[in-house]
Amino acid sequence: MDPLNHDKYPNLLRPLQVGHITLRNRTLMGSMHTGLEEVRGGFERLAAYFAERARGGVGLIVTGGVSPNREGWLKPFAVKLSNEREARKHRVITDAVHAEGGAICLQVLHSGRYGYHPLCVAPSKIKSPISMFKPRAMSDRKIEKTIQAFVRCAEMAKLGGYDGVEIMGSEGYLINQFIATRTNHRDDRWGGTYENRIRFALEIVRRTRAAVGSDFIIIFRLSMLDLVDGGSTWDEVVTLAKLLEEAGVSIINTGIGWHEARIPTIATMVPRASFSWVTQRMMGEVSIPLVTSNRINMPGVAERVLADGHADMVSMARPFLADPELVVKAEQGREDEINTCIACNQACLDHAFKNKIASCLVNPRACHETEIVSKKVAQPKRIAVVGAGPAGLAFSTEAAERGHDVTLFDAASEIGGQFNMAKKIPGKEEFHETIRYFGRRLELTGVSLKLGQRQSADDLLEGAYDEIVLATGVHPRRINIDGEDHPKVLKYTEVLAEEREVGDKVAVIGSGGIGFDVSEYLTHTGESTGLSIPTYLTEWGIDPENVARGGIEGVEAEHSPAAREVIMMQRSEGRLGSRLGKTTGWIHRATLKHKSVEMLPNVEYLKVDDRGLHIRNKSTDREEVLDVDNVIICAGQIPNRDLFDSLRASGANVHLIGGADEAAELDAKRAIDQGTRLAVSI
Repeated sequence: MDPLNHDKYPNLLRPLQVGHITLRNRTLMGSMHTGLEEVRGGFERLAAYFAERARGGVGLIVTGGVSPNREGWLKPFAVKLSNEREARKHRVITDAVHAEGGAICLQVLHSGRYGYHPLCVAPSKIKSPISMFKPRAMSDRKIEKTIQAFVRCAEMAKLGGYDGVEIMGSEGYLINQFIATRTNHRDDRWGGTYENRIRFALEIVRRTRAAVGSDFIIIFRLSMLDLVDGGSTWDEVVTLAKLLEEAGVSIINTGIGWHEARIPTIATMVPRASFSWVTQRMMGEVSIPLVTSNRINMPGVAERVLADGHADMVSMARPFLADPELVVKAEQGREDEINTCIACNQACLDHAFKNKIASCLVNPRACHETEIVSKKVAQPKRIAVVGAGPAGLAFSTEAAERGHDVTLFDAASEIGGQFNMAKKIPGKEEFHETIRYFGRRLELTGVSLKLGQRQSADDLLEGAYDEIVLATGVHPRRINIDGEDHPKVLKYTEVLAEEREVGDKVAVIGSGGIGFDVSEYLTHTGESTGLSIPTYLTEWGIDPENVARGGIEGVEAEHSPAAREVIMMQRSEGRLGSRLGKTTGWIHRATLKHKSVEMLPNVEYLKVDDRGLHIRNKSTDREEVLDVDNVIICAGQIPNRDLFDSLRASGANVHLIGGADEAAELDAKRAIDQGTRLAVSI
């Protein structure tokens, strides 16, 4: 199909000339550090990972951040590129991408004070709130050597076969640290006036362009909205953009927010394309292509952004983790087959910040292409799967695609399992997309779906299946206190799945992910921030005109009132929600704080009666009664293995996956990964 004639996405699929290269469409796969950059055999795995995205139609790929020298490391012994020996190792990646008709740029990233190592440096000796190491202030000589390191890195990228580089000037990394008064307290030629503070960025670009010539793409990731005090004004951002164009930049990519900003910018509660308006303001100020970014996860969203004149290209990073064929599916009119990024961060950013190999909750093959390999089977088996939640859906569709005859049973009237509760949480509306995706996959792979049918062990044994897979999920855990069966007490499933009526004052027992979700559900009023850009900007105190310095200075957040009074408790000491996602937990805690949710640690639950919930504060040994209308039990869950023992005793080949296997916490990431891996092994 000729994308030029594609009526549905005329802007998204239109080629773009950038210097000597014609990009086949307007999509840019944004930079993501995968962790493969530092492991043995990682470059070969990266080659497979990037090649699959190039084969799927991405217009231009940008690698994860690569340091130009040791001081710029993200962590000790992180990937860097500064010599020919290192450059030659990259050929396996660039050759693989070019073989698929793609183009790829290497991101040059110096972490500055964000470096998690004792060698880190910065414009000024100011410690970052997200690193334990205080940086050394750079001397004039050190600055000059660092500029040379950037240039050398770009030269080595060209030697390594890359089509260009992206110079990372946003997100609070070193270049951004020079630009902002927040982190640049110098009084020499590299600090003080704005002209001096941007000198470092401009010198890097000028000297890089002179070194690599005209037949090489230079992208500059420009922080257009810092979202921190002491950030840039809009006039300053425009001034720098124009000077970057003069210095030789080919493309300007939009950066939103510093890593230390306490405003969510890419999590699932952030609306789709919520920052394209920022890039739109820059349109017309420069003549080179502008890329917009953040929460653009479907081709229809991308097309609308481009059609409305908000940008020349769209950056989609995590969406290409979720589905490497996103562009091809759009070209072929198969949008209903796209595995949509739900912006959960659980397997991508959370893994990256824990020094684990990145992946994707909805696509466990991401970054694991060489180890999770799906091949057609020589001898198909008849397989029964019980449970159409995330684990059962992942297993069933993968096994059926390999050629097995799969029948999927569920007692419910719809697929999705626990996702059907998750999608009701304000800000988690994206979970609808995963259910939609698996529903279409069931159709395409030929899984026989039997809803509203509860299977017994005898039913399954009579079916004479070669394999039986139990993805039967979990039961809510009881807390075993007096009055647990009192009418005031509700299980979280009764609140979310059955939508039972809840009173105005509520006690929530349990502070894991379910406890936080239930509390957000119960306190929410008005529009969901995940569905409304104006609501999101208002709730988080972002200036929609981008006039305030950094986009936030002097802007007061306006939080909608809570629907009811909620007290959330846990038995253990310490901060509630400490085990939530590394990159999103703080957002959930902040959201509930905005709703005035009271959080009580170190609590012993004594009983429930007509007066309410009786508790003892273990820190003070004080007992009290919480006069609440309802007590919601969110104290964990236990595996539902009701069928397992009977089936195993009867000699059936039976497997447990998902919550039925392990129910320490509802974990869709593990469930989908486990289901997929089992399916490719049978």
